Amino acid sequence: MVRGGAGPGRRLESAIAWGLRNSDGVVALLGALAVGLLDLFGGGLGDNVVSGATLLVLAAVVYGSLAERRRRVVDIREATEGARQALENLASVRELAGVDLERALERARQDTDRWVFKGGTGTYLRAVTLPECVQEARRRRRALTVKIDIVHPGNEAVCAAYARFRGTFANRADGALGRNDTGWSVERTRKESYATVLAAAWYRQRLDTLEIDVHLSEVAPSLRFDVSASCLIITQDDPQRVSICVERGRPLYDYYVTELHHYREQAVKLDLRDTEPLGDDPTADEVRRLFEHLRIPLPTAFSDRDVSDIIDRALHAENPYRR
Repeated sequence: MVRGGAGPGRRLESAIAWGLRNSDGVVALLGALAVGLLDLFGGGLGDNVVSGATLLVLAAVVYGSLAERRRRVVDIREATEGARQALENLASVRELAGVDLERALERARQDTDRWVFKGGTGTYLRAVTLPECVQEARRRRRALTVKIDIVHPGNEAVCAAYARFRGTFANRADGALGRNDTGWSVERTRKESYATVLAAAWYRQRLDTLEIDVHLSEVAPSLRFDVSASCLIITQDDPQRVSICVERGRPLYDYYVTELHHYREQAVKLDLRDTEPLGDDPTADEVRRLFEHLRIPLPTAFSDRDVSDIIDRALHAENPYRR
């Protein structure tokens, strides 16, 4: 019974809604019908009545024309708004090449209180991002949150895979940057990754408001992700290929932030709290104790010279984008 009673009600509502949307046509039709019926069954109508009815019908037609024009204006506005939104979405994803990349990274570091990095070994992170963000946080006396995801230096297989990947582009990339450093190997990959861990621990001990996490991945990446409070920048190891910048507030930014969090959840997280004290110029013994404490001990084949090399890469890394 409920179903039978609801059907007519819905039909009546639909009819009323249709009548309101097409009121101009309904008025014209009813006016013409009334005049016709009166003329047919009323024995003739006066000229004034006919003229009035004609004006009524014409007014309804004009009203209908104006209503249609208003509907078209609304449609045009909706289409224009859709086009504007599409253009804004396109503008929120920009391609970066050459000096534009460094400028975008510099803007991303300005006034940010967070940084997320996922990549191979984090050379640019050590050379530029981390020291400059720490310096700015110290100057402003504010907190800074940094999350780092790099290859696991204790996993020889993943280091070998990353070294092979970097070696594929080494000649082309280093030639484009005017460098001769093409020696990507398992040993170098491990040193670079250890250096990033050391840099994270060293900076954490020097800024109480720095919250920094390091995650070690057992999958070799092919892209680098840098996320600040304002944008996401995706880069590659081949400088001749364009990079991508996505502004915050766009769906793609949120998608990648969620994806990077998912990656970190599957990686090994290091506990950098209460680590071995590191001097301003760490010694080989301090560094060895640090990695022992973090349960990623240095290979026994690493000499003190190798450890000194790791310290130099950690605290005195060169900007890989500098030309």
